[in-house]
Parts: sequence; structure tokens; C-alpha cells
Amino acid sequence: MVKQKLDKERRKALLNARGMIEAVAKADGNEAETRRRVERIFDSVMGYDALKHISREHAVHGVGDTEYCDFAIQLDTKESSVPIMLVELKRVNIDLMAKHLKQVSSYGINMGCEWVLLTNGKEWKLYHISFGQPPQTKLVDSWDLLTDELTKLDEKFNLVGYKNIKKDGLTLLWEKRNVLTAKNVLKIVLSEQSLNSIRREIRKATGVTVTPEEIVGAVRHMLNEAALGEMEKVKISLPVKKQKRAATPKKNNIEENKREANNGH
Repeated sequence: MVKQKLDKERRKALLNARGMIEAVAKADGNEAETRRRVERIFDSVMGYDALKHISREHAVHGVGDTEYCDFAIQLDTKESSVPIMLVELKRVNIDLMAKHLKQVSSYGINMGCEWVLLTNGKEWKLYHISFGQPPQTKLVDSWDLLTDELTKLDEKFNLVGYKNIKKDGLTLLWEKRNVLTAKNVLKIVLSEQSLNSIRREIRKATGVTVTPEEIVGAVRHMLNEAALGEMEKVKISLPVKKQKRAATPKKNNIEENKREANNGH
């Protein structure tokens, strides 16, 4: 895949964001110092207006005492509207853990907010909450501001940036993730039509003929343990082997057989 080139200003913004977090990490800054720098990243890298779009210490009313989420991203300024995304911050040198995810997930569930972002400035983890019985929180994407390439950081920050949020891009992202599950992809790959197509392409590229069963074995070999579990749930549609019809004797062979029969009498 061709890497996207960054313009000068975008590159500068990402490098400045990285520099800010590196500096606060080196100084072992506290949560408040981390929060100030992350807020600047929401402004300079993700395109939010900190005064209009970010609600700080957003009240979350659940069972028991009122709790407060660090940031709520809210494009609709109506007081009754549900935030589009909740952001929970941890001190820069604190590793993100399961208990932190549980905390921000509970905020999202109590507020009816589908998207939560967990970060310590270095690590960024985007989760989606599905409101079933019980609700489920799934990791959708993650990135590291200090170690990932700038082109990747550009893509990921744009994903949660103002422009994409405004055009409801996260909803499209979740729809695609739901469609492109291991089970759905395997159902297509292991269908009769796909297996026949793969056989033709392998024969065309290598001159070697393989069977559908051999292709299924190769796919199984490539999969990790989780995907193998999904494969066991998929019905594999092997192409039906066609029965070869007996060859019809040629006309001259028939005449020859008749002559031999006459000579024998």
C-alpha cells in the first residue's frame, strides 16, 4: 500500500504533539499536566474547538454517587444531548489497564454513549459499546503517539477528529467492522465459487493444480487460534466433483470391431 504523504503543517502538528507528551513523560508529570497536553492535541491535531466541543469533568449519573469523566466530546450544545464520545485520561506514565477500561465503559453505559476513548497521552485506545444484554465493549483501534509512524498517527487521529466525527464517520467504521468479521470473511472465502476461483488463479500463476480440500487446509494453516475457532462455525462449500462420462467409441473403431466379428465366423 502506498504511504500517504503528509503536508508540512500536518507533520509539524504531529511532531509537536509527540514532543509535548515525551516532555511530560520525561518529567513524570501528573494527571493534570497530562490532561492539559492532551487537550492541546484535541485542538491542534484533531481539530476540535476546546471551548465549544469539549466538556471537562462531565457529570455521569449512574447508580450511587455522581462520577465525572475527564472529557465529553459534544458537537450538539443542547444540555440534554448525549456526548458523541467520552474520553478518560490517565497520568502519562501509568499503563492503561482493564480497570481503567471498566471505569470509562461504565461512564458510557450510564450515559448511553457508544464511543469511549482511553488514553495516557502516549497510548490511545478507541472502544465501541453495544447496548445489548449485557452491554459489550470492544476495542476498535489503538495507536501509540511516541512510536507509531506519522502517517499512521495521521490516519488514527483523523478517525477520532472533528471532521470525521461531524460526518458520523464512526458509525460507518463500526458498520464495516461488523461486516468484516472473521466469520463473514471465511464464509465467502470458503464458498464453492471462491474455492473454484482460487484454484483457477493458482493454476494460472503457477501451473500447478490443487484441490479445494488442499486450499481449505492452506487457509486453516494460515489462521490464528481465534480465527480457527470461527472457521469451525462456518459451513465449507466444497465444489461438487463431476462424474466423468464414459467415452463414446469412435465411428472407425465401431466398423473395425464389426469386421473382426465377421472374420471370426
